Amino acid sequence: MPPWARFVARRLAAGLVVVWGTLTVTFFALHLAPGDIVDGLIGPGAAGTPALRDQVIAENGLNDPLLVQYGRQLARLASGGLGWSYQLNEPIERLLGSQLGPTVELAVSALVTALVLAVLAATLTAGRGRAVRAAAGVAELLMVSMPSFWLGIILLTVFSYRLHALPSIGADGPAALVLPTLALALPLAGVLAQVIRQELESADGRPFVLTARSRGLGATAVLLRHTLRHALLPLTTLAGFVLGSLFGGAVLVENIFTRPGLGRVLANAVGSRDLPVVSALVVISSAAFVVINTLVDVLHPLIDPRLREGGAA
Repeated sequence: MPPWARFVARRLAAGLVVVWGTLTVTFFALHLAPGDIVDGLIGPGAAGTPALRDQVIAENGLNDPLLVQYGRQLARLASGGLGWSYQLNEPIERLLGSQLGPTVELAVSALVTALVLAVLAATLTAGRGRAVRAAAGVAELLMVSMPSFWLGIILLTVFSYRLHALPSIGADGPAALVLPTLALALPLAGVLAQVIRQELESADGRPFVLTARSRGLGATAVLLRHTLRHALLPLTTLAGFVLGSLFGGAVLVENIFTRPGLGRVLANAVGSRDLPVVSALVVISSAAFVVINTLVDVLHPLIDPRLREGGAA
């Protein structure tokens, strides 16, 4: 087996342990949380109907010991199924399949926007005077310090309610994607810009930069051909981490902007104690995180040939 294949196999095996761990913690935390699962499923108005309670308990196996329910959940996932929604009474695959597209659209849009803004900000301010870098640092600190949900409320207030320039709810058309994308992307752009600028400035005195300048290359050519590539390695690592976390970060933003997506499904499932849906979303999020970061690690040797040599050794 080639070294890269062994590496991917090890990472995926470790990823299975991560997915199992997150599922286990989520399962027991939800079952041990205060409140009655049956009340959450049928609502407080019908909670006093014994026949309905008995029916719900029997249909969902809620009277079985907790370890039996846990084993049933693991067996279902091992067979490739996500289960059945308690609340909506439909397969979870169908429920999540109809909501996955808007969440992926929002996450990818936010990542691309954050990367573009970060690269522009870092390349325009790296190596500049102290005042320029101080101003950029303050702006980035402000962006990083703003939670996405709070930034989303500000964007809604300014651009939707006051200026009436962009829609405030829904997911119809590109215009409806602008504000939620910015709410997720701006804090991320602040973090990424700091990393890129630091890498660009640290590479400025490296031998390969001095050699490029001695050949008569201008500052722009050196930046685009050499120092920016030097920043790609940490940027790729961070981008993989950010993309994996965006699926979780979209929960609040999707609810603020009343967008369809996995975030709203998760919020509704937690509120109604729909445990199979919550567990399925946790498994999907953790699996996506593992796969994305494994792909990022595979890309590292393509970006930096020195890692290729180290991996072969």
